[in-house]
Amino acid sequence: MAVSALDSRVFRNLFGTQEIRTVFTDEAYVGRLIEVEAALARAESKVGVIPEEAGEIITKALNTAVLDYDLLADQTDIVGYPVLPLVEQLVKNVPQEMAKYIHWGATTQDIMDDASILQIQSGLQIVKRELEKLISALQSLSSQYRDTPMAGRTHLQHALPCTFGYKCAIYLSSIFGGAAGTLASLGADDTGVKVRSLLAKELGLRDPPITWHVTRDTIAEILNFLALVGGSLGKIAYDIIIMSSNELGEVSEPFVPHRGASSTMPQKRNPISSEVILAASKLLRANAGLGLDAMVVDFERASGPWHLEWVAVPEAFILAVGALHQANFSMGGLVVNTGAMWDNLCSTRGLIVGEAVMMALAPFLGRQPAHDVIYAACTESIENKKSLLEVLERKPEVTAHLSAEKLASLCDPRQYLGASQLMVDGMLKIVAQSHVNGQRNGINGH
Repeated sequence: MAVSALDSRVFRNLFGTQEIRTVFTDEAYVGRLIEVEAALARAESKVGVIPEEAGEIITKALNTAVLDYDLLADQTDIVGYPVLPLVEQLVKNVPQEMAKYIHWGATTQDIMDDASILQIQSGLQIVKRELEKLISALQSLSSQYRDTPMAGRTHLQHALPCTFGYKCAIYLSSIFGGAAGTLASLGADDTGVKVRSLLAKELGLRDPPITWHVTRDTIAEILNFLALVGGSLGKIAYDIIIMSSNELGEVSEPFVPHRGASSTMPQKRNPISSEVILAASKLLRANAGLGLDAMVVDFERASGPWHLEWVAVPEAFILAVGALHQANFSMGGLVVNTGAMWDNLCSTRGLIVGEAVMMALAPFLGRQPAHDVIYAACTESIENKKSLLEVLERKPEVTAHLSAEKLASLCDPRQYLGASQLMVDGMLKIVAQSHVNGQRNGINGH
């Protein structure tokens, strides 16, 4: 029985993908616990903590271990953690003389933390791949629409002209910044340190300099990283939702028959992917808060907050990958209506370039007097439904300093795009150079 949209048979493919859900299934988690137990036995056998042959014998036996998940669930409910009940079952799958060496010298949290990190490692690889897909889509949009003029908006009002490529390059900067960011290193006597080092090597993890059971900043950082990704996606989604409204009609999500359809209004084509992304971004921020709460723990072994991660980590990865999947669908096939962008840009009859005229007039009148003149002209344009150019052409304080040709040029929004195109070029160059450097160094962004 599903208890949330993330594992609901009805809603789950809106909020996640089967691939990322598979990483965080019960079977996958228990498999990671077993993987850690086997790696621990191999590490300990290599330094003589347990018999030399024990590591491989235990590993081979655990690879084919048969588990009773109902029993594991019942006993976990009693114990509070799954490791002890799991070990009790694993012992029965290993030759008797070697069974006693399973979980030798380890604690429950040792095993659970390592298993969680292995899941996180797999999850981050999927996140990275989906981010790279989105970066590629945004690169393409930024380049293709570099010179496509549209209205830039502040407070949902026309502000200054920009280009759609410029908007997409801003989206690109937020996604690329997140993808290129670094995360904290993941993760006694001399023998214990050697075991830890070998265990990390066996699992393909980094060997931490010191025990981190009660320093949960790494997990919190991962959750906040995913929340940052969600925030960037949420901003894009919010823009798409508004820009796809009938009144603007500047973009729309890719057309798929019946996607976004209404049960009563056949004309509807709702921006479903963007709506799901927006919801996921809010949930990701909530899970980031849980990660921060889990950092505040007591002494050398926490008495509770750690449990928050059991909920937050799987949910955050599923939500983040689900949101990226929706974003890749939306931006990868985004329908861009350049005609509507131009019509909307011109809909205020030149008011959007009021600043351009003001700044051209300022050297002659002073900035504030020029502002007052253009403000009055804009008011007249709105009240009389005339273009700004028509109003300005009748104002002696303007025509005395600006020729008709100059005024016409100033009132053309295509002539007031500022550095929009140059900033698109700069962003695309940074991303391209990063990919070249990554390939040259053999790391490709890792």
